[in-house]
Amino acid sequence: MPRPREFEPDTVLDQAMRKFWERGYRATSIEDLVKATGVKPGSIYSAFPGGKRALFLKSLERYSKLVVPQKLGELEAPGASLAELRGYFDGLVRDLLSPEGRQGCLLVNTAIENAAEDDEAAAVVRGHLARLENCMAAALDTARLRGEVRTSLDPAGTARLLVATCQGLMVVGKANPDEAVLRAITDNAFAALA
Repeated sequence: MPRPREFEPDTVLDQAMRKFWERGYRATSIEDLVKATGVKPGSIYSAFPGGKRALFLKSLERYSKLVVPQKLGELEAPGASLAELRGYFDGLVRDLLSPEGRQGCLLVNTAIENAAEDDEAAAVVRGHLARLENCMAAALDTARLRGEVRTSLDPAGTARLLVATCQGLMVVGKANPDEAVLRAITDNAFAALA
């Protein structure tokens, strides 16, 4: 009869997620995960068949469930409009100006590091980008109906552009966390909506 687990899988996932977020997939070793979680390698492999990669993919899912809703905030709420969309971008800038925020987004980091060679990781990233795009398109559609943006604005196409802008903003913020630069990128993106 197998021994019962001496750890909570969700706690291990949280700790592993933070380590992957901090260091990236490639730079995080099993030894790093053992130190971060306090769980022996054999137990990690037993709880997460597929080892480090399986733990990483589960960490991405956990990030999507726990962290992404916090970051999206009111943008994901029904009736979100231009103010909530701007609030999302302003929140990104605030995050990027903090030491923790310079870690960026685990999903953006994964897109840069893994998506070209890992189809499962790429699928998780695509799901996140689609979620973000849908939130932005809905907010832009509401803003258009309320007269907050020009009536000729294409919500779907503009949402795609804003998703690319915010992803670029996060990359720029990692390398150059200069508030004036980050705010100029955001201001220019929103000036095009008027």
